[in-house]
Amino acid sequence: MATSQADDIRAIEQTLFTYAWMVDMRKWEQMDQVFAPEGTIDYTSTGGKKGHHKPTLAWLDRALAPWPINLHYITNMMVQIHGDTADSRCYFMAPMARMKADGSQEVINNAGYYVDKWVRLPSGWRIQERICNQTIMIGALPKGYVIPE
Repeated sequence: MATSQADDIRAIEQTLFTYAWMVDMRKWEQMDQVFAPEGTIDYTSTGGKKGHHKPTLAWLDRALAPWPINLHYITNMMVQIHGDTADSRCYFMAPMARMKADGSQEVINNAGYYVDKWVRLPSGWRIQERICNQTIMIGALPKGYVIPE
């Protein structure tokens, strides 16, 4: 059954929202609902890893472990459909927090934009390639903090 361009764009938007929920809630079992089997991610702008999505998301899980509170916001989505492939870009804001000994929260906020290449699979639209472009960090990582390998 053919879908309209509006249906395709909505499906891609929903997949972007699934990505945010998956990362924030550490629901890594949802990665196949977001990424194509050979999908890649480039988090190097954040000081992170680049490569196939599964080991890269495993790295992200380790990197976020010290920051258990996350709330990704994805906005300003622009999607271009090209038959069974698509391109998109969207802004993200991703506050991360953890509790301090005094009961207050330590918060940093990362922001930037994702540039994605998509492929339509029988299961739906999936990210083939994601490049994360972090452009802003509000706050700073604690002194001596090292991003995990």
